Amino acid sequence: METLFGLDYPTLWFLVVGGLFSGYAILDGFDFGAGAWHLFFKKEKSRRLALNAIGPVWDGNEVWLVIGGGALFAGFPVMYATLLSGMYVPFMLFLLVIILRAVSIEFRSKEPMLWWRKMWDISYSVSSMLLPFFLGLVLGNVLLGMPIGEGYEYEGEGFLSFLNPYAVMVGISTLALMMSHGAIYLLLKTEGRMYAKLTFLLKKGMIFFMVSFGITSLYTLIYIPHLSDTFRDSPVLFVVPLTVLLCIANVPRLASKKQFGKAFLFSSITISLLLIIVAIELYPNLLYSTLDPAHTITVYNAASSEKSLGIMLTFAAIGTPLVIGYTAFVYFTFRGKVRIDDTSY
Repeated sequence: METLFGLDYPTLWFLVVGGLFSGYAILDGFDFGAGAWHLFFKKEKSRRLALNAIGPVWDGNEVWLVIGGGALFAGFPVMYATLLSGMYVPFMLFLLVIILRAVSIEFRSKEPMLWWRKMWDISYSVSSMLLPFFLGLVLGNVLLGMPIGEGYEYEGEGFLSFLNPYAVMVGISTLALMMSHGAIYLLLKTEGRMYAKLTFLLKKGMIFFMVSFGITSLYTLIYIPHLSDTFRDSPVLFVVPLTVLLCIANVPRLASKKQFGKAFLFSSITISLLLIIVAIELYPNLLYSTLDPAHTITVYNAASSEKSLGIMLTFAAIGTPLVIGYTAFVYFTFRGKVRIDDTSY
């Protein structure tokens, strides 16, 4: 089996896909969070400021989702097919809601009527809450395991079988994390009375996340033991969850000192480390079979051919710096506090 930097191609592609989804979670995560707070702002100007804080970047952030989904399809087609078959309903709901959210952002300011703007405000805020919840719902099912039979066919029963308690808890924790992340971003982009209100909302968001994350973590340790096997076998890996706890604790500490740039950095690191924990818990599995471990989908039995992976790794090495460079350029161009003008939403 061919290797690069001491890692085989399937493992390298596993890391590439994980890195792309981490980028998506950090970037689109804060504008999901910003949207989730939208109805908490009562004044028209505050809502417009919140919208324009993400206005130049929200659609560009979704590029990471497209690239990540494409990388998953190209690198692990078996995983892609089985996951989308089993999670067809939440994925279709996710696509429907992400379209609704985009329409809400674009249509809200097209007419001056109060009922019109209120309708799209509700649509925008609710869809922004549902999107991270659906992503967490899918992640929860992946962690829990799915009923996969022979030929890696999904054999689940019931239209709403994916709405199990653990997946719902992961979905709520994901929403809470994104709301905190989004509040920090808005604090970087606003000032005055809205800034003061966001300071209060961030405290509520952090409490919401810490409680939901604590309950979900405790449930995982007690009721889903297969997720902690790798950590028990290699105790040195416990440094990762320990670092997560330190990063989470550091966010409110930095926020209390008004150091929101650093708080946003540590919030982003927290998201990345949580996904690294997910990768450690899963690897080398991609989808754990709850019917028979022999039917578990792994990075090896789900991967494309080595030649295909080698070619795609070359394209990834060329394309990823371009995407990162473009993203950095956009954020540098639109840095600073938000101002409302004739071109604003």
